[in-house]
Amino acid sequence: MKEKLLEVNNLVKHFTSGSQAVKAVDGLTFDIYRGETLGLVGESGCGKSTTGRLTLRLLEPTAGSIRYRGEDVLGFSSGQMKKIRRDMQIIFQDPYSSLDPRKSIGEIIMRPMVVHGVGNNRRERFERVTHLMEKVGLDPRWYHRYPHELDGGRRQRVGIARALALNPTYIVCDEPVSALDVSVQAQVINLMQDLQEEYHLTYLFISHDLSVVKHVSNRIAVMYLGEIVELAASDELFQNPQHPYTKALLSAVPVPSLDNRRERVILQGDVPSPKNPPSGCRFHTRCPFAVENCRTEAPRLQETEQDHHVACHLIAK
Repeated sequence: MKEKLLEVNNLVKHFTSGSQAVKAVDGLTFDIYRGETLGLVGESGCGKSTTGRLTLRLLEPTAGSIRYRGEDVLGFSSGQMKKIRRDMQIIFQDPYSSLDPRKSIGEIIMRPMVVHGVGNNRRERFERVTHLMEKVGLDPRWYHRYPHELDGGRRQRVGIARALALNPTYIVCDEPVSALDVSVQAQVINLMQDLQEEYHLTYLFISHDLSVVKHVSNRIAVMYLGEIVELAASDELFQNPQHPYTKALLSAVPVPSLDNRRERVILQGDVPSPKNPPSGCRFHTRCPFAVENCRTEAPRLQETEQDHHVACHLIAK
């Protein structure tokens, strides 16, 4: 039986903007199993990155619960959170702005060890840093170089090494390759998969690139305007998408075959504002199949087939 590493239930995050609340995340429920990669996809602004930061308590949720290894982390004190943060890390989207330009590469990777008291002395930490640099494909001779001296791919490798410094189990990968060239993307993705296998890591992989997510994920959750509209195994989602929004997203993925091309679905209108989301199903303003029920009643995410969950009135059992 698969072990649930992270359990998220009815997670909500509203940001205050003047007199209105921006409903960035609005009632997410999902689990992440130990050793898997859960892909999280959707348009820009749908709440993907906010969700990742909430699972780490880098942001405090407005409501809901987050359990890590069966423990309610929202009830933890700052001291308890410091201990558990050794097991929960993040790789940021921008490999330059996430690195301190005043610190050398070695100091950046070593810093988490210093904060958490890992290693008996600087010599031990130095050996650990150089070992990690080799693991992620960085020449240890670059220990004293600074972020501006490296290209984007090498900077992201520094971010990966920093995330591994404390031997974590769970890592949030917040669009870790979106700022890289395509050729470098493949190198970094392959590196992350190799490290996952070697160190038994669990990933929440956030991206808007469906082809990348399919390649790395065991399961995929599709978000729209702060909500999950479909959740299924990677192959199942691509072969049998059920929600109209998922079908529209997949139709935009380039397929190198004339025989297997999907019919392009062009969505009309813009994504509504999270300050004032539509009533009922949030996708109904752009859905070509919307009926009156979609405008008044929010659909519940439910299992329509084995391990395939969809939030749509037209598909619900």
